[in-house]
Amino acid sequence: MESSPVLVVGGTGYLGSQVVTALLDRGRQVRALVRPGSDAARLEAAGVEIARGDMMDPGSLVRAMGDVDAVVTTAAGYTGHSQGDTSEIDVVGNRNLVDSAAQVGVRRFVLTSILTCDQTPQIPHFWHKKLAEDRLEDKHVSFVALRPGALLDQAARFGGDPFARGSLSWLGSASVPLTFVLSTDLASYLAAAVDADIAAGERIDIGWDRPVSIQDVAEISSRLLGRQIGVGPRPTGMGAAEAPGGVVPVSDDMAAMLEWFETGRYVADTTRQGEVFGTPTAEDAIGRFITSLGHPVHG
Repeated sequence: MESSPVLVVGGTGYLGSQVVTALLDRGRQVRALVRPGSDAARLEAAGVEIARGDMMDPGSLVRAMGDVDAVVTTAAGYTGHSQGDTSEIDVVGNRNLVDSAAQVGVRRFVLTSILTCDQTPQIPHFWHKKLAEDRLEDKHVSFVALRPGALLDQAARFGGDPFARGSLSWLGSASVPLTFVLSTDLASYLAAAVDADIAAGERIDIGWDRPVSIQDVAEISSRLLGRQIGVGPRPTGMGAAEAPGGVVPVSDDMAAMLEWFETGRYVADTTRQGEVFGTPTAEDAIGRFITSLGHPVHG
């Protein structure tokens, strides 16, 4: 089915745009669902077919899925990435997306879920991913759910380049280990999951070879850079337009997530990830994050 396009939902976003690139690099045709009025020039320049539609409009989703081989969604309303992103996207929008996929009968649906979403009803944007997984199962859609940990390259960059500044931005405890992932790695796994040998209904944790604290990240970064990197709080008063990817979750949601992080239970079992995609070490991933920002690493 490689001659049929893969529909990417969320393709204009921080993670979704990287999924588009990863799919194109794999030789797949890509169609992107883009809201009416949103700028799709960069996608079009890359050779992506544009399907104008909205997750809140089921009819547009059915049309966008016509003749596609698979669907990959990174859409998340809670991020507030662009105008129109609300929690309704995570509830009603995801339900519409799943129901449309069931109606059309796509071969594979790849969902960007969240690590430990099935354990955290107190965190709205985590639980909404669990509900999306459940609906895919209930509607008998052939799906794969990747459950990544925290995106380090997004979370640590509030306020700019942390390595130029000499400090990683972080909210919460600096000493509690948790699972991190790089958005570039997650994007490549999402693209690979379209054709990977994965059973329908699998939920796969995504992370590194081990959980690390943000203080561990700072110490590894210090060794790789040959100079001291510290940990500091995220600058206050920052709006979505100033944050990488525009990610500023609502305060209650963020508070519940940080409280969960403090339990030390936000930890992935990457056994299955290693079998399907491979699992990077923390040192390898942090080194690649550093070099992606233009800093040389030592050793």
